[in-house]
Amino acid sequence: MEINGFHLTYCSNIHPGESWELTLENLKKYIPEIKERLNVEKPFGIGLRLSHEASLILEDKVQLAEFQNWLKAENAYIFTLNGFPYGDFHRTTVKDQVHFPDWTTTDRRDYTIRSFHILAKLLPEGMDGGISTSPVSYRHWFNSESELNAGMEIATKHLLEVVAELTEIKKQTGKSLHLDIEPEPDGILENSDEMVWLFSDWLLPIGKSWLAEKLAISDDEAEDVIKEHIQVCYDVCHFAIVYEKPADTFAKFEQAGIKIGKIQISAALKVMIPAEPDAKDLVKISLLPFEESTYLHQVVARGKDGGLISFPDLPEALKELNSTDAEEWRIHFHVPVFLDNYGALASTQYQISIVLNEILKNPSLTNHLEVETYTWEVLPDKIRLSLGESISRELAWVIEKMELAAI
Repeated sequence: MEINGFHLTYCSNIHPGESWELTLENLKKYIPEIKERLNVEKPFGIGLRLSHEASLILEDKVQLAEFQNWLKAENAYIFTLNGFPYGDFHRTTVKDQVHFPDWTTTDRRDYTIRSFHILAKLLPEGMDGGISTSPVSYRHWFNSESELNAGMEIATKHLLEVVAELTEIKKQTGKSLHLDIEPEPDGILENSDEMVWLFSDWLLPIGKSWLAEKLAISDDEAEDVIKEHIQVCYDVCHFAIVYEKPADTFAKFEQAGIKIGKIQISAALKVMIPAEPDAKDLVKISLLPFEESTYLHQVVARGKDGGLISFPDLPEALKELNSTDAEEWRIHFHVPVFLDNYGALASTQYQISIVLNEILKNPSLTNHLEVETYTWEVLPDKIRLSLGESISRELAWVIEKMELAAI
């Protein structure tokens, strides 16, 4: 839905199911309920999570036309897709496989291009559209710098092939589409510096000459094309985990000429680490319900000197809790955005308020906002609500924050 000039939605990766049949079934079940709970009468934006399997079905003209008819009847529209998880994302062990297949594969490239062709047909006239995607790959899959460089060279080629395809789509339809790369802990790209590095060391040095020749344009025009069609998905949870300040990050991207295609509104777990052993035991007890087997829950610890130490998953961090001298942990667990504490634990919810204030001051940063809390099924029972209620409550909290900040 449009709020103060921004398109606000929630990401439908909250719903289990990889097939198009289940995806559509969930949309038909929850969209009317959420609209009713929020008393929404204006057109309702949907952040569509489209798996590889579902994309193969939806590219069929008949299936696509049926979906378009449902959107029209429901007064809903699609402006963004989540193309990060390629396959199973619920009720199975996901962990690092959320990155598979990565950008070193043609499978990831082809799935993304297919999804863009679908988005181009669904996107209303006059809007830009984006698809969020993996931060190239999972960094621990590469054992040496030479392996990483070889992977980056292949991935860059595939990303540029997507850019070329998006240029052709714009030529044919007039619609500007962007691939929104989503840095996250332990991705090859996990912070703003590494996102800038992707452009400065890979996309621009390789892409300008390649695109200039392919499209018969100048190098400067090729750079503009790359920066139009490859942007950033700024996930508030992910950037909070690596202790980045939103204003600093936005300024860094602006200076590098990198656009923000989408902001995913999300919150991470946060805990201040006490020095006393008994108090640490209480923290551990509070964290144990969040130690689950579906997703990776990376932990970034901040020491007294400001230095950061990363753990690949919560169980590894918990083993070090009693001996750590860190002052704070931030944990990659997407907790409800409308809560700011969980007993002995807290969240990075305040970062969302900062981000919303920043974009309201500078609306040119982005116009795509997507609430992304996909962990409802694995949350501790005490903070779990019905799905329709949880989605509605999150959107209502964001709407209230935006309206208050705009006063």
